[in-house]
Amino acid sequence: MVDAHRTFVIVGGGLAGAKAAETLRGEGFTGRVILIGDERDRPYERPPLSKAFLAGEADRESVFVHEPGWYAAADVELHLGQPAVSLDPAARSVRLGDGTRIHYDKLLLATGAEPRRLEMPGTDLAGVHHLRRLAHAERLRGTLAALGRERGRLVIAGAGWIGLEVAAAARGYGAEVTVVEPAPGPLHSVVGPELGAVFADLHREHGVEFRFGAVLTEIGGRGGMVEYVRTDDGEELPAQQVLAAIGAAPRTALAESAGLDLAGGTGGIAVDAELRTSDPHIHAAGDTASVAHPLLGRPLRVEHWANALNSGPAAARAMLGEEVTYDRVPYFFSDQYDVGLEYSGYAPPGSYDQVVCRGDIGKREFVAFWLRGDRVLAGLNVNVWDVVAPVRALIRAGTPVDPEALGDPGVPLETLTAPVAEA
Repeated sequence: MVDAHRTFVIVGGGLAGAKAAETLRGEGFTGRVILIGDERDRPYERPPLSKAFLAGEADRESVFVHEPGWYAAADVELHLGQPAVSLDPAARSVRLGDGTRIHYDKLLLATGAEPRRLEMPGTDLAGVHHLRRLAHAERLRGTLAALGRERGRLVIAGAGWIGLEVAAAARGYGAEVTVVEPAPGPLHSVVGPELGAVFADLHREHGVEFRFGAVLTEIGGRGGMVEYVRTDDGEELPAQQVLAAIGAAPRTALAESAGLDLAGGTGGIAVDAELRTSDPHIHAAGDTASVAHPLLGRPLRVEHWANALNSGPAAARAMLGEEVTYDRVPYFFSDQYDVGLEYSGYAPPGSYDQVVCRGDIGKREFVAFWLRGDRVLAGLNVNVWDVVAPVRALIRAGTPVDPEALGDPGVPLETLTAPVAEA
């Protein structure tokens, strides 16, 4: 009962916060655990919002992290629908929107990210969407179904993961879809020009139209409703609905107002490998945390499910005083039509000098590797399964690899490096 007098507060009602609370109890913490979320729903996972739930393949209840009764059973106090509006590190207190002040001994900021907004005329029209929260997904799901019935058109600004997943869901309902993207291809900052064409072709085969190298400059309408969009080259495209899928910005207002260090290049709250901020009593995890990543040797902020799933528990253990080094290989997954994929590692444009593939790109059954010299930085498996562990081992080992052997499906990946377990 040595912890009974201590209070650990978690600000953020997403996956990272929920898994942190679960971990605190699982590690035997007996003090108060308070979870604060600005949404009225209990913590839920975000991938279904652009995948199975949005496509109508999963029900609402399936998105939640825990059963409704779990929080009471675990003695986790929920403050939902009540945002944290200020943070006082000197007093170790958080103030809620209703004026309530909550003292903490340790605090976890898992505040997530907000969708970036389109800045142009017409964004106030009915029919302009963002996708980040469950309420957004519920609204968009109904909208896509209606567009499908009416053969209406959705214009998506952005050909990143969210944009492409929503495009696939929309086509599943029968809606017409046009994607406008400033880059020369989809997923350009992730898979580069070498593999972007694979995903462009996939979506074109399912009826999606693209406008690459173009930027939305105006959303027009009549009677308060969207009717068209205009691009910077003067093209006018018909649209009944518009989705902004142009990325997300970390929610750092609380940290900034409290004087915590922020990360310059990646955005987010600067944390060390123990997920500790510049205040020793405050940790950060999930989308909002920019981690001094020991494996990659640089600050890294990751906005994907696996990071929330793993960094929340890691931060909880660090708050308890356990030895923690958060150096997991970044990972995310996507589902589009009949294509499933997993990406491991980190290989932004300019960081690699060759891409090696094994398998059949034409059949969309392959594994691609991004290399700098003869070292693997990242791997993408498309409709090829059970290879994430050896791909991660190659990345983590950082040892030279023969590119010819890497591209040969007859050479088991496990033989190219000694196995290295992911923590």
